[in-house]
Amino acid sequence: MLHIIFALKRGPCCALPALLLVATCAHAQSGDGTGSPASPDAASPSLTANVALTSQYVSRGFRQTWGQPALQGGIDYAHPSGWSAGTWMSSVSDKFIEGGSVEWDLYAGYAGTVGDIAYGGQIYYYRYPGARLQASHTNYDYGEIAASLGYKWLSAKYWLTYTPDYFGFNSNSLGIGNDLHSRGSGYAELNGTFELGDGVSLLLHYGQERVRNFAAYNFRDARVALSRTFAGGWTLTGACTRGWGRTDVYDRYTTGARDSEGRLAVSNPLRITFLVSVARTF
Repeated sequence: MLHIIFALKRGPCCALPALLLVATCAHAQSGDGTGSPASPDAASPSLTANVALTSQYVSRGFRQTWGQPALQGGIDYAHPSGWSAGTWMSSVSDKFIEGGSVEWDLYAGYAGTVGDIAYGGQIYYYRYPGARLQASHTNYDYGEIAASLGYKWLSAKYWLTYTPDYFGFNSNSLGIGNDLHSRGSGYAELNGTFELGDGVSLLLHYGQERVRNFAAYNFRDARVALSRTFAGGWTLTGACTRGWGRTDVYDRYTTGARDSEGRLAVSNPLRITFLVSVARTF
């Protein structure tokens, strides 16, 4: 998910407007352990759908809906051979993505197991219909490939940007360097899932993003979540998330809004956040 932030970057002689772009990712690709493409059914192909309402959309530590609720949903197809494909959508805030209101993800991949070891590979493409950074004519759409490996309760995943830009990070949009792009940016994550009994599970997540050619925008995030499953495909989840990054970048986030005294209002999108979500799979 792309955050679009207008701020002031002060140089040695004057204050220059700069666009700060900060990346997080999507639900099925979120890098927060909240989801993945459907697992293959051992007996027959399966088509499932999911819908969720969450108090806010947070991914890779960033508040995608600026503290507001989000409506989300998707469809997944899984073949017993291990191949799967799907699509997923979520409402987002235009305070993060200029002109945007929806994130639309498309993905496909393969997953399998060898004993207690699970492995997989996926390709993703993220679209933000109608969203565009007018100042630099930046398109936010981007793509990643991912490889995952798991053993019992522990899993690891690495996401690599294959499109020229990662969330629009380039010299033109950031005002840094000359003709630099962010292809090859990577996000590494480690997740632990613990079954506590009676349908309750605990998730622990840690992730780290490396933005190629723009190291000032690297960040880390962590999440602790408790989920409870119920009959009929319902799941209730409560989570606490936190992100870390350079304070001179992330403590000055603003979308251009001003407070009652006319000053630019700022906020840190990586601050500690609590959220609650209810979801159903059909």
